[in-house]
Amino acid sequence: MEHRGSVKPFVNFNAKHDAEILHKAMKGIGTDEDAILMLLAARSNDQRQQIKAAYKKAYGKDLVSALKSELGGLLESLIVALMTPPSLYDASQLHKALKGAGTDDDVLIEILASRSGEQIKDIIKVYKKEFGGKLEKDISGDTSGHFQKLLVILLQGSREEGVDEAKIEKDAKDLYAAGEGKFGTDEEKFITILGNRSAEHLREVFDAYKKISGSDIEDSIEGETTGNLENLLLAVVKCTRSVPAFFVEGLYKSMRRAGTDDETLMRIMVSRSEADMLDIRASFKKMYGASLYSTIQEDTGGDYQKALLYLCGGND
Repeated sequence: MEHRGSVKPFVNFNAKHDAEILHKAMKGIGTDEDAILMLLAARSNDQRQQIKAAYKKAYGKDLVSALKSELGGLLESLIVALMTPPSLYDASQLHKALKGAGTDDDVLIEILASRSGEQIKDIIKVYKKEFGGKLEKDISGDTSGHFQKLLVILLQGSREEGVDEAKIEKDAKDLYAAGEGKFGTDEEKFITILGNRSAEHLREVFDAYKKISGSDIEDSIEGETTGNLENLLLAVVKCTRSVPAFFVEGLYKSMRRAGTDDETLMRIMVSRSEADMLDIRASFKKMYGASLYSTIQEDTGGDYQKALLYLCGGND
């Protein structure tokens, strides 16, 4: 697969040397934040794990704890996120969304709708190892109804492969009959089809659906469902059409409302930096007429902003 991330493995990588640079940046009075964020944003996650090991070997302490004691605020959260292996980062975000009073449904929706089956299986393993619980059980305990059922289906991480020509027309008709075609909505049909078919297959189904109903499946979902089920169904549809475009919307909303939603902004920038940031940037420019880079510049400040711009990787 072509590399569409803005962050790539650093070519002349030397973990021991990087560990020394970080050590120097944190030694003595004051911290050289610039040196830290420039270095870490220019290394892949896998390389950051090697730096962490080299740092412990050389200095007998944990790099992440050292960074935490030197940094603060949003920059600290961002750097800690960059130092976390991807499956553990997703697992921690889900754990945080589930524990405490109330559940952060948006985080559950974002991660479970956008990650591949392989990634979801890894997240489940890491979640169990790290938090000692079963992710499915924790999610089921915190959610209900059709929203819960679709999350559980997505947690199976076992979408069908390829396009089943014979099913396209039938799926489109079933979705139409389940929604616009009747009084009341048959949510079961929606969650079974949207939760299990492959993205390629669903794109064909959406085209067929439009021919039958004259409108996009998104319009039907918005008209027929509400609340977190509606949000999850829409996220699944959007990710099916284009994962980068799904994240573009998330980024735009995180910055263009009153006050910046830094949690979301950070989560998307970190988790997509090695995946599809270049596509996200192109799509952002196309959808909103401004570059992601300049939008981050207007909405954030300080070293935190600098680090986000490094992850963004360039102005369009």
